Amino acid sequence: MKVTVFYDGECPICLKALSRWRDKAYTCDIEWFDITGQDDVLVAKGINPQRAIEQLHILCDDGAILTSMNSYSFLLCHLPRWWWLGFLVSLPGVRHGLTWGYDAMTRRRLKREGRCCDSKC
Repeated sequence: MKVTVFYDGECPICLKALSRWRDKAYTCDIEWFDITGQDDVLVAKGINPQRAIEQLHILCDDGAILTSMNSYSFLLCHLPRWWWLGFLVSLPGVRHGLTWGYDAMTRRRLKREGRCCDSKC
């Protein structure tokens, strides 16, 4: 299985996390794709560019698009010794709470950076 992970190359938190996780031995092939200035590519793949800034997106080779905590769960489930955390993140109550916290943190960061286009910011 091959997947593409779309990350925000203008996000210092994202880049720090990427440096930790990029070279791990996943059980699937991963292409890491910086979305900075790539709105046309995102739209062509069916991904809203603003949503891609707000949430981690993964495009699977079967065309499925995973977002937010489902993306993180997927990545963790494909890392030996981390699969259990991926399973935990996928549990409905846990996923909902983590999504709420992640979204709130992201909105604050984007507002601080002047990149927030959402009325919730």
